[in-house]
Amino acid sequence: MAKTVSDLKPGAGPAKAKPLAKVSGDGKTIRAPLTQNPHAVRDTREKVLEVAIGREVRAFRKKLGITVADLAVATDISLGMLSKIENGITSPSLTTLEALSRALGVPVTAFFRRFEEERSAVFVKAGEGLDVERRGTRAGHQYNLLGHIGSNTSGVVVEPYLITLTEDSDVFPTFQHEGMEFLYMLEGEVVYRHGSNLYPMKPGDSLFFDADAPHGPEQLTKLPMRYLSIICYPQNSAG
Repeated sequence: MAKTVSDLKPGAGPAKAKPLAKVSGDGKTIRAPLTQNPHAVRDTREKVLEVAIGREVRAFRKKLGITVADLAVATDISLGMLSKIENGITSPSLTTLEALSRALGVPVTAFFRRFEEERSAVFVKAGEGLDVERRGTRAGHQYNLLGHIGSNTSGVVVEPYLITLTEDSDVFPTFQHEGMEFLYMLEGEVVYRHGSNLYPMKPGDSLFFDADAPHGPEQLTKLPMRYLSIICYPQNSAG
């Protein structure tokens, strides 16, 4: 039996969401700066081996915060040769790659990453997601997996689900797992619990949270209900 808002214990009312922006003293909205530029073109698969190796050498060098001169001293390779390598003008020998590998602290195979790797994508047509069994299934929740990419370069696994609840569904407020989760309401209404906080959600509302706290639908206010659930967690903890 789903609880009503009046049944909930005192102090457990709807939680206030944290704002994505703050207001300055003169009343102007200040948005938090994003640290990543989503429009930057990078990580494309190189078709020319020399260019691919050069970009990797430069990227690893900059990651260490050292100059070309520093790398020249560490590898006993001339500045001119390193410049040609980083700009993809020349093809380094295996001996040169081994010296760069030791100096930069990466395996030789790391220099070929962009030349060898394909980036994966999963396309799912409407209604063709995979129905899966998860803990909430026993409470009448339908889970439709919209895509899955296992091993990848990001180090993160992301599971996007379309979740449907109907009159046959029950509340299930005790999910708890590693990672982060994002919810986006598409249809219906729900009071969603995260830890000790309650969030009344309607179509267009979203909730982003640390999934290590107990969470789940506390009150099924309006059915049928559909929402997107996107779960992400470290790749090394998958399964």
